[in-house]
Parts: sequence; C-alpha cells; structure tokens
Amino acid sequence: MVSVIIPALNEQDTIANVVRFCLSNPHVTEVIVVDDKSIDETVSRAKAAGATVITSTKLGKGTSMKDGILYAKNDVLVFIDGDIDPYPPNTICDLVKPILSDEYDFVKATFSRNAGRVTELVAKPLLSIFYPELSQFSQPLSGMIAGRKAMFEKVNFFGDYGVDIGILIDMFLMKARITEVNIGYLDNKSKPWHALGRMSKEVARAIITKALVQKKETVTLEELESMNVIKDQMEYAIKEQVKGLKKMAIFDMDDTILRGRFIDTAAEQLGFVQELRKLRATETDPVILTKQIARLLKGRNFGELLKVAESIPMVGDIEETVAELKSRGYIVGIISDSYDFVTSYVKNKIGADFSLSNELEFSNSIATGEVKMPSFFFSHAESICKHTICKTNALQDITKQYGIPLSNCIAIGDSANDLCMVQKAGIGVAFCSKNELLNYSADKVISQYAFSELLDYAK
Repeated sequence: MVSVIIPALNEQDTIANVVRFCLSNPHVTEVIVVDDKSIDETVSRAKAAGATVITSTKLGKGTSMKDGILYAKNDVLVFIDGDIDPYPPNTICDLVKPILSDEYDFVKATFSRNAGRVTELVAKPLLSIFYPELSQFSQPLSGMIAGRKAMFEKVNFFGDYGVDIGILIDMFLMKARITEVNIGYLDNKSKPWHALGRMSKEVARAIITKALVQKKETVTLEELESMNVIKDQMEYAIKEQVKGLKKMAIFDMDDTILRGRFIDTAAEQLGFVQELRKLRATETDPVILTKQIARLLKGRNFGELLKVAESIPMVGDIEETVAELKSRGYIVGIISDSYDFVTSYVKNKIGADFSLSNELEFSNSIATGEVKMPSFFFSHAESICKHTICKTNALQDITKQYGIPLSNCIAIGDSANDLCMVQKAGIGVAFCSKNELLNYSADKVISQYAFSELLDYAK
C-alpha cells in the first residue's frame, strides 16, 4: 500500500481538497501532512479531511520530507504539493504504477507546461556537465515523486529549492531504476522573477555539491569555468526581464527603518510602560488592542509626540537606499501599523513617495486617544490574505492604485505582522528579524542594520 506525504506551509485554501483527493485513491492508506509551523488553518483543515498531521522538526521542505519518511508506515511513498488543486485524476496511479509493478524504483512526474527558466538556464546545463545521464528528464525539478521508503531513507535532503534535484541525483547514484511519467495538465505557475536568483543559486549549489562530493578529484577547471558562464547567463537573463518594469518597494517602519518602535519609545519617555505591557498581555484582538493603545496617548500634544519620533534613530543608509531605488524606477512607500504623523515624518525624511498607517486623532494639536484604522487594512472580497486586518490588504490597495503587480514589489519587514506582506510580495525581505518563520519565508534575510544588500535584489 501507499503513503502520501504532503509538506505544507500556510496552504489552508487547498490542503483539504488535496488530502481528500489522495484518500480517494484505492492504493493510498495513509496521508501525512507535515506542517512547517503554519499560522493559518492548514492543520485543522488537513485533520478534518482525514490526514495525519505532524509538525516538522525544522523549517524547510527537505526536513519536512525526511520527517514524513520516518513517520510513514508503508513501503511505497508519494510526495505531492499541498497548494495544487485540482490534480489530474490519475496522478497518484501514474506515479505508483511503475513501482508497484516493480519496473522502476523512483518516479518523477512531468506535466503539460513548458519547462521553467531555472530548469533550462541552470539545471539542465549543469546536469549535462556533471550528470549527462539525467539531462534527459524534461522537468528534473518536479517535486511530485514516488519511490520506495528504503531508498528515500538513504537520501541526503537539502532544505531549500535544491531538494528535488538533490533527490534525483541521489537516486541516480544509488543506481535506482528511474523514470518520468506525464500526469497531464497541471496549473502550476512558474516562479515569479524575484525567485529566479535564489532558486537558481540553490539548485546550482545542490548539483555542484553532489558532484564535488562524488567526484571531487575529477572535476576539471573547464567544468568550473562552465559553471561561471551559466551563472552569468542566468543573472543577465534576470536583468533583461526586469528592465522597464513598473516596480514598488515597501518598507515597514518600526524596527525596520527606525531602530526602535514608536509606541515602545513613547512608553519609556512618557511613562506608561506597565500599562502598555498589560494591554499586550491581556488583549488578543488586534483591532481592540490598537484602539486601547491609542488611549494611552490621550492628552499628549503633537509636539511632544513628534519629538519622540525624532528621537528614534534610523538605519544609517536608508536615505541613500531610497534614492537609489527611485533612480532605478521604484515607487517607494511605507506600510506600518503605527500612526500617520510618525510615518509621514519618516516618509519626508527619507524621501519616500507615500505612507499608509493608522490615523491618530488630534483636536487642537492634542491627542484625543482615538484612532482610525483605514479601510485599506481590512479584509475584502479580493483579499489574498484571510486575516481580518493585514498589511497585505494595504499592499494590494496601493499596488492597484499604481497599476503595479504584486510580483513586481519588494516588501521589507522585521516581525510576524509583516509575514503575509513579505510572503505575498514579489521579493520578501526579512530585516534584522528574530522571527524564525519570517526569516524562513523571506527570499532575502538581511542580518545587519544596513539596506545596501537590498540593492542586489532590486534590479
């Protein structure tokens, strides 16, 4: 019998249908969803659909796959993605039939779609150099696979985009009987332009690492030169694709542009630290919490609150970074859950084009303790995020106004409040973040208080 393993991260919209699809197959007696610490309803919906759910021991697809293998009870294992719905009806049968009939040991799915850019520009050229026997596969990076548990247990799993090509190479080195089966049409979108650099680097690293370990004494200077040529070609292709695009860069403000948080600094300077801590410890509703925190500012005048904002240092190169982004054609803005008078001050200081934030109410320059949360933060019919309040909704709103697709946006943030925005934007950047999930989900992690690295991605 067959166990299906589904690595999953925040896939609540599709996971239940995928689980039910797997369980409808007569060969499948076990569906294991390996959850990568989702923050949505992925776990509950997978369980309700009949899956066994386990939590990955470490963030990353490779670890999730390994954990699933160790937990699985059956000898034949299938791996599929949790974000595809629907699958072609015969997907699982097509994957497991060659194994159940003992014709092959490892099966990769191919489907009706042109091979991706990283496949053609990086994977296939490198395979032709180091593993020419594998260059015949039309989609070597496909993650829909099947094989015997005993062989999967011997695989060294990469934790990133290199995991799928790494499995293929390990199976080849173990002399497994390998085939590729066409499962039909699949609505599996190509990676957006922002992911090409990271994906190509990690795929190339996986192939090269395997090759150097296997035949470290036979790799020639000519082969290493070929790798450099491929890398240069990939970078050139990316640059050509992004020329002339309408682009946007969105910064969080607190603990991102600013080396601190406005409300925490205000609490320290104005003497309401304990009240703020108590609110955060007792109130979980974000709308109510926002309104209650605003009441702590009641009676404070505009001047003293602005002085608090001015006392918080900014990251040293933010002004230069914004100027360079704008010179490259980017619209630059701030999306923050702080207050508009602070974000406006910061926007003007750094030369950004706009800022979106909560509106603290003043009467005769005195804070009333009331705050307006603009509608662009709230969920609506076209929201791509299911949270009631989310910066992603504001991101959708502003990109629509400028006519810029989300895939052409860079979002930079530091905390769990920025997670959805970082995930949904074209390039997501975690900036000096202590949030493990944000760092894992981001395309780029910047660990130093400087934005210069960002410019390497902002073509």
